[in-house]
Amino acid sequence: QGFHGVVELALGWAAWKTYLGRPEADMYRSTALVCLGKAFRPSQPEEALQVFETYLALFRRRWPQAKEVITMAQSDLACCLNEVGRHDEAVVLMRRIYARRVAMHGAAHEDTISSGLNLSSSLFTLELWSEAKTLTRDQLLPA
Repeated sequence: QGFHGVVELALGWAAWKTYLGRPEADMYRSTALVCLGKAFRPSQPEEALQVFETYLALFRRRWPQAKEVITMAQSDLACCLNEVGRHDEAVVLMRRIYARRVAMHGAAHEDTISSGLNLSSSLFTLELWSEAKTLTRDQLLPA
C-alpha cells in the first residue's frame, strides 16, 4: 500500500530513526534514507534534496558498482533540483542520466523513456524548444 502526506512523512522518519544506528553500509539504513527523501519531496523539496545528495554520496562511496541504484538516486536528485527551481543544474544531470540509460538499456526501455520525458520536460521549462522537440520525437520512435 502506498502512503502519502503526513503518514508517509511519519513512516519515513520512523524508518530513519529505526535504522540510523546501524553501520553506514547496512542496506536497511540506506533504504530508510531514500524513504525519508521520498517522503520529504512533495512538501519539503529542499530537505529532500539534502537527503538525496547524502544518499547519492553514500552509494558512490560504498557501492560504486551499483550503477542502476546510483542512476536512480541521480534521477531523484535531478527532480528535486527542478522542484526547487535549480533548472539549469537539473538539465545537466538529466542529460547524463538519459545518456547512461540509453547506453545501459537501449532507447526502447521504460526507464530510458521515462528519463527522456523528464529531460524533455526540463528542456521545455528552460524554453529550449528545439532540443525538447527533437528529444521528444526521438522518444516516440522506439515507443
